Amino acid sequence: MQQQRNGQSVRAFCRDRQLSEHSFYQWRKQLGKQVAMAKPVSFALVETSRQKLAAPIELILSSGHTLRIPADATTLRLVIDALQPNTPA
Repeated sequence: MQQQRNGQSVRAFCRDRQLSEHSFYQWRKQLGKQVAMAKPVSFALVETSRQKLAAPIELILSSGHTLRIPADATTLRLVIDALQPNTPA
C-alpha cells in the first residue's frame, strides 16, 4: 500500500490527502477482500515493432513439413545456406 511504502502513519497519510481515517480503513478492508479473491495473473511476452513486417515465406519440403521463415534478408540467407548440400572445399 502507498501509505506503508511511504512509511507514513495512517493519520498523516489521510491528513495529506484530505481523507477521513474511517474512509481509509473501509477502503483498505474492501481492497483487501478483492486482493484475497483475485485469480493469479500470468503474462506473455509481447514484442512490438513500428516496422511493418512482411508476411513470412513458406517453404514446403518434400517430407510435407512447412517452414515459415521471417521475410528478412539475414534470416532467409541463413536458412538457404543451411539447406544447401555440403560441398567439399
